[in-house]
Amino acid sequence: MPDNSLGRVSLKDVNYSLDSLEILRNIDLSVNSREIVSIIGPSGCGKSSVLNLISGLERPDSGQIKIEGKSDQFDRLNMISYMQQKDLLLPWRTVLDNVILGLEIQGIPKKESRKIAMEQMEKFGLLGFENKYPFTLSGGMKQRAAFLRTILMNRPILLLDEPFSALDALNRMQMQEWVIKLFDGLDKTVIFVTHDIDEAIFLSDRIYVMSSSPGEFISIENIKLSRPRSREIMFSSDVLSIKNRLLNQLLQPAL
Repeated sequence: MPDNSLGRVSLKDVNYSLDSLEILRNIDLSVNSREIVSIIGPSGCGKSSVLNLISGLERPDSGQIKIEGKSDQFDRLNMISYMQQKDLLLPWRTVLDNVILGLEIQGIPKKESRKIAMEQMEKFGLLGFENKYPFTLSGGMKQRAAFLRTILMNRPILLLDEPFSALDALNRMQMQEWVIKLFDGLDKTVIFVTHDIDEAIFLSDRIYVMSSSPGEFISIENIKLSRPRSREIMFSSDVLSIKNRLLNQLLQPAL
């Protein structure tokens, strides 16, 4: 296990239960600046609960959570952007007015917020769609809009909860390739949850594998693949070996 007293995000001996049901047990996690770390595990094992605890939406029963060395729950509000599974775009707002929502909440005037957002529209593949409404967009375009809204919050830490789960296989691969190029150009620390082993390998610097409920980390896989990454690398012998190790971990019977 890495030294989880260090790092931009650290959890040490974290336990969490809900209505007397044990959800997470002895969670240790450390993520450094500009790292992309993923969490994989069986359905219902508590992966999303880890993100909820980091964000401050939930409180642990015991253990320590620190962001940039600070443990105060309120200090996290200015450090973290959290993109949950659904895009949560407001149907009565245009794409442009959806992506500036976080800026408006921060008190930035709408005119200035729109100017900031328009400067990023082309990079996010949304130029020309700024005046469209969410119901006119494809699933991939909605996710791009949700990503831009998250990025515009300008927080150093991004939490992503299965951001591509609603997409078909082709759109999912396209979004993965787009996102990894985006991440390579951003000074962000990223923690994301996924069920997709290939996605975790392709995007991550490190993968935490979680057991079935109550969830605890049973292994950590360091992904020593060069960046920038291309889809072709997923057919290499190194990646196949990583995938086999992860599958063996996930298929272990619960003790």
